[in-house]
Amino acid sequence: MLETLSKLLNIIVLFFAASSMLSVGFSYRIHEIIAPLRNIPEVAKALLANFVLVPILGYLLIHIFQMERPVEIGLILIACAAGAPFLIKLTIAAGTDVALSTSLLALLLPLTIVYMPLVVPIEVPEAKISPMAIATPLVLTMLVPLAIGFLLHAYIPKWTNLLQPILAKLSSLALILLFSITFIVYYKAILGILGEGIILAAAILIIGAFGIGFLLGGPGIAAKHVLALGTAQRNISAATVVATQGFDDRRTLIVVILSSLLALILLFPIANLLRRQEK
Repeated sequence: MLETLSKLLNIIVLFFAASSMLSVGFSYRIHEIIAPLRNIPEVAKALLANFVLVPILGYLLIHIFQMERPVEIGLILIACAAGAPFLIKLTIAAGTDVALSTSLLALLLPLTIVYMPLVVPIEVPEAKISPMAIATPLVLTMLVPLAIGFLLHAYIPKWTNLLQPILAKLSSLALILLFSITFIVYYKAILGILGEGIILAAAILIIGAFGIGFLLGGPGIAAKHVLALGTAQRNISAATVVATQGFDDRRTLIVVILSSLLALILLFPIANLLRRQEK
């Protein structure tokens, strides 16, 4: 039974990643999200926050907390994975600029697919995983569905507008199943790593990433809120794909999922506070 659920978990991870990306592609036309990306200084700050400062913070945390290596690897994957599709829902909850958050997502997601295959083998040399082994599932489950979504939305918007809400609900359902099955299959391992300080380390990473994004965001409070949320909400899709496809120790996947769940618990109340501030 547990073995069957474990195999099902791998399928759900891939479905969640692909359906999330396809849903984003169904939601917007490319020209709608390109305009904000012409602001080079703001783009540079977004890249600095997500691909330099947050990974550095993650690197510092694994040395401060001294966790077992599979647990450290999970935190590294979270720190390196930017461009979460869930950013759209957080932005709506915060009542801020959804179009800007989509532009940020469109910027960070493709770069994450390039960034992780280059950085993860350097950060985790003992994993013996090649850049191509990391890049291939990311491209197939994230970049290709996103491109297909944009293409279909450009030519058959009536159908994509109809299918997008259904696809978004399926993606959310997949995320719930991902959390649930992980707890069922690996509850003993989860209890085993809770004493290693991973919850505190992940919380510091999330709140620290939010602060980094807020300080670098702007001008304008909406831009600060979008970059803060976009930097704090790491890309669970990319991190789980790499964790399942590239590492045998399931504690790495558990850390990714626990950190992602913690991010949702922390960031939705923060988004509600931001909504009040914007009002």
